[in-house]
Amino acid sequence: MPFSATPRDPLQHHLDLVITLLEKHKVVEALVHKQESPRQVLVEQLVHRQNLNELRHHLDRLHPADVAHILEALPLHDRLIVWDLVKSEQDGEILLEVSDAVRETLLADMAPQEMVAAAEELDAEEIAELAHDLPAEVVSAIVTRLDERERAQLQAALTFEDDQVGAVMDFDAVRIRSDVRLEVVLRYLRRFDKLPHQTDKLFVVDDDGRLLGALPLENLLLGDADEEVSAVMARELVAFQPEDDAADAAQAFERYDLVSAPVVNGDGLLLGRLTVNTMIDRVRQESEAETFNLAGLNEGEDLFGPVWRSARNRWPWLALNIITAFVASRVIDAFEGSIVQLVALAALMPIVSGIGGNAGTQTATLVIRGLALGQIASARVGALVFKELGIALINGLLWGSMLGLVAYGLYQHVGLGLVMAGAMTLNLLLAASVGLAVPLVMDKLGRDPAYGSSVMLTAVTDAMGFFIFLGLATLFLF
Repeated sequence: MPFSATPRDPLQHHLDLVITLLEKHKVVEALVHKQESPRQVLVEQLVHRQNLNELRHHLDRLHPADVAHILEALPLHDRLIVWDLVKSEQDGEILLEVSDAVRETLLADMAPQEMVAAAEELDAEEIAELAHDLPAEVVSAIVTRLDERERAQLQAALTFEDDQVGAVMDFDAVRIRSDVRLEVVLRYLRRFDKLPHQTDKLFVVDDDGRLLGALPLENLLLGDADEEVSAVMARELVAFQPEDDAADAAQAFERYDLVSAPVVNGDGLLLGRLTVNTMIDRVRQESEAETFNLAGLNEGEDLFGPVWRSARNRWPWLALNIITAFVASRVIDAFEGSIVQLVALAALMPIVSGIGGNAGTQTATLVIRGLALGQIASARVGALVFKELGIALINGLLWGSMLGLVAYGLYQHVGLGLVMAGAMTLNLLLAASVGLAVPLVMDKLGRDPAYGSSVMLTAVTDAMGFFIFLGLATLFLF
């Protein structure tokens, strides 16, 4: 039976239906459990099986990626009920689709033999993706069941880091020679039950397996059957080495509109290929990681994970926030005398810090994106700093003057208006500096530039915004 297509709204419909069936199952079982009969256990088992059959049939019609979405949207108890109903032959594909945190909860519910059976449905590179989450004895059992070729592929994939091309490359690359006619290539392809996914080109290699070029399927189908591959193949290719960064490869796929691309070693030997679906997954993972890191959260935190674990994951940045909030409160306390003499300062100072935080976030977001896309070279950092500080100065003078006029209009105090304008300008310059510095320093240290940027930026602009505003007011108004 083909999988049902599930765009966004239908996917939400499937999730709602699963939740409804689960609730119905709980209600019916609760009613049966309250009734007393001589065959209570047998009745409960029959009702349990009947109630879940409808849910099982519905899950059987869904694509593994859709089932993965549903599992991630369910609390742990309901998630495990649904997971037990999924066809065992889909287990491996679903485990690949779910986030790391959710995968951990599913694997914890599986016996070792179930993990081995799930992995047997996957290719070597897919097993390598799961291997880091599997117990060592399960990985050993999986390896013993692979043939020699698959075992070598798995071991090769496991030698690379998760963020390298070698860890995500596909070994199913169709290889042909350059000295054969197109007619021979067509006969060769007809021997396949199916071509590997995202096959848009065949890779041309010499007798030693070195990459010579690629034969696009379009050239194969439209070319003269008597022509040799060497006459119609493409010799200039975008190729990658297994040590290359997978994120850089994903950007190259977007830049050159690639569907597949070869992976070669230093000697030019064809090792495998990258495909667009793998690169899309990589882009999605990078985007999700950046979103979590901006807020100081662990990547892929389970939405319905254990309360204690989730709370513990958030402690470091909450602790930092407490420290910076205490620093900001000490800044305010240091200027208590000024605030008592001019109460308007208390009403205006949150405006300065708040706008500074927003402006800094804009700068940080731009820098993080530039670093992610490889657009910021070391030699050009100075130009970027000059530009962002220039923008901050213009915005500070413009909006600071406007807010200064507003402050004067509200409190009929010229000095207060000037202080407001000056504090706004200085704080925007500070916010731009911090928005530049935090991601650049993080990148220099080898960390994700987005990691905690938003938290640190807000902390600095709040404390320093208060200090600049109250400090200027103390200097010039009293």
